[in-house]
Amino acid sequence: MKLRDALDQCPTELLIGGSWRPSSDGRRIEVHDPAAAMPIADVASATVADAVAAVDAAAEAMPGWAATPARQRSAVLRRAYELMTERSEFFATLISAENGKALPDARAEVAYAAEFFRWYSEEAVRLAGTVQHAPAGGYRILVDRAPIGVAVLVTPWNYPAAMATRKIGPALAAGCAVVLKPASDTPLTALAIGALMAEAGAPDGVVNVVPADRSGAVVTAMLDHSAVRKLSFTGSTEVGRRLLHGAADRVLSTSMELGGNAPFLVLEDADLDAAVQGAMLAKMRNGGEACTAANRFYVHESVAEEFGTRLAAAMASLRVGPGLEQDTEVGPLVNADAQAKVAELVDDAVSRGARVKTGGRIPDRIGYYYEPTVLDQVAAGSAILDEEIFGPVAPLVRFRDENEAVRLANATEYGLVSYVYTRDLRRGLAISGALETGMVGLNRGIVSDPAAPFGGVKQSGLGREGGHEGILEYTETKYIATDW
Repeated sequence: MKLRDALDQCPTELLIGGSWRPSSDGRRIEVHDPAAAMPIADVASATVADAVAAVDAAAEAMPGWAATPARQRSAVLRRAYELMTERSEFFATLISAENGKALPDARAEVAYAAEFFRWYSEEAVRLAGTVQHAPAGGYRILVDRAPIGVAVLVTPWNYPAAMATRKIGPALAAGCAVVLKPASDTPLTALAIGALMAEAGAPDGVVNVVPADRSGAVVTAMLDHSAVRKLSFTGSTEVGRRLLHGAADRVLSTSMELGGNAPFLVLEDADLDAAVQGAMLAKMRNGGEACTAANRFYVHESVAEEFGTRLAAAMASLRVGPGLEQDTEVGPLVNADAQAKVAELVDDAVSRGARVKTGGRIPDRIGYYYEPTVLDQVAAGSAILDEEIFGPVAPLVRFRDENEAVRLANATEYGLVSYVYTRDLRRGLAISGALETGMVGLNRGIVSDPAAPFGGVKQSGLGREGGHEGILEYTETKYIATDW
């Protein structure tokens, strides 16, 4: 699909209570194409008053939606899945244009995003409670699940469709109304999803979308609103900590999917062909701009040279270019700050003795690009081992035994996901159990699945998204003591 056609079909105002309206002060957000480093559109930027109006609209719609039979809520989500699937090229074009990712990655995101609607259309009719006799006798313990209330959903720029549907799907399935505040770098996709939800049959006010470049003030105002009972946030650990402080004042339920520093372990008995293939998926999916991206590669010293050489060859073969070009495999980073951060991390590692096997620089072209890079023999203490890279760079560290590998992998405040490659399943499962992460890819480079509980431990978050666990995040447990 041509970009101009996609932009012409995309709304650019705030969605509040079923109507599209400009910001109350007329302010707009410029949306930039990272490949050209130039604006392609602008959208309304919500004020605090707009955000409060959106919560008011959700609060008004909430009782009716909560009382809607689960089968009807399911039908809305199923229709949303069908519409998103039918319009996959439209959504992929928007994602690639405002985010920069290559079209294959954008198409994969659309398919993944749509699947959350399908999964939660099925979960909506399977939200069961329990009944049991009290052990002491005399009465019954009746446990039910009730919608938690109005939910504020704050999403990042790196997966503008999937991070929205991963929250909207379970919230609506549970009977909650929502206000979505997307990242100001990528508001177009979120607004298009808002329009899609209305077309799918979501009643006015059940889904509200308020892009804002005054994020702190806008989100704080929503969290202070008496109708809000849930905050779901995906983003950096630093921002997550601040939001948790704000949510604590009103004792709000929170779901936090925060930063990661994923270790990728290659043991001496690993199938290197499979390990390299898995590394390319774990590292280069979305150009490395993912919280699940492999961030630190710990490779046994006996296979480190061969693995590094193979990985460097695979990285060097990738075609870098504008995301909307059909043969592009790696697009630009999202903005100039992201590009500068990646360059700084690589330069620091090289200054400490890391060896560049491929890449290692900003190419001489317009746009926020960075070459796919492999660094070998990265020294302990390098910033690239402690911080999320969020770019196409793979730092390699050599280890001697698996205990050392596990110790190095766990030596971080983060605990989102880890990856392990070994031919010995028993050994792999034992190491998986020792790794301090909420998810493990054992001989797999991708762990994300709408049917699986996604989330981390330590500073990587609270709660789970996806799977049956995801819908429970939008419910309250109600216990009734009774007898008959």
